This record gives sequence, C-alpha cells and structure tokens, in this order.
Amino acid sequence: MPLSEYEQRVLEQMERQLSSDDPRLANTLTTRRNRGVSRYVLAGVGAALGMLLLVVGVSRPAWWLGVLGFVVMFAAVTFAFAGPRRSGPRGVVENGKIRGVKPAGRSTSRNRSFMTRLEERWDHRREQGDR
Repeated sequence: MPLSEYEQRVLEQMERQLSSDDPRLANTLTTRRNRGVSRYVLAGVGAALGMLLLVVGVSRPAWWLGVLGFVVMFAAVTFAFAGPRRSGPRGVVENGKIRGVKPAGRSTSRNRSFMTRLEERWDHRREQGDR
C-alpha cells in the first residue's frame, strides 16, 4: 500500500530534520555498504565448523571443545555482520570539507561522562528552541 501525500510530506520533513540535526548519522544511514559474497561464505563455513565442534564437544566428554565451537560460531557471525574498519578521518563530507573530525590530541569529550554530554546537548537544543 503506497503512502499518502500527507505521509510522504511528513516523511520528507523528518528526513530533512534528521539531516540538519545530525548530519553524521544521516550520512551513515544513507550510505550503502558494499560487502562481497566471499565475506558471507567464509562466515558460513566458520559457523558450520563451529557447530560441528560444538556437537562433537557435547557428544564427547570434552566440554572445552564445545566451548571452542561456540566461540568459533560467534566469531563467524560477528565477522559476517560487522562493518569493515575505516581508515582515515571520520566525518561527513560537505562541500569538499570534512566536518565532524576530532583533532588528533586528547578531546575533552572523553573526560566527560555520556550523561553529561547528553544533558549539554539537550540544554543546547532547548535554548535554540528546536524542541
């Protein structure tokens, strides 16, 4: 069932608001990951090997083999769904400039707690009148 015109407008408005509020998150959500099939095949083989080790470990009095099988399965699934590591600066590219990149030195945000930063962002938004 297609969206009505009102629902489409509301969805577009939400997308624009997300892009303006948090461009880094919007960039992350809109970029597609290009993963090769070999990554999933390798993860499938690893999961099958882990399952085999788990079954053998449970059927024999070698409990450590079952634990090893579980660890291998977990690692294979994590490998399949984990994103590739990025190298270089992280941030959003806008108009040829990278925004959101932190300087190389120690940042002050590491020293503050998560809740403190969250409260500061909330207060900043309330002062601007966004919410």
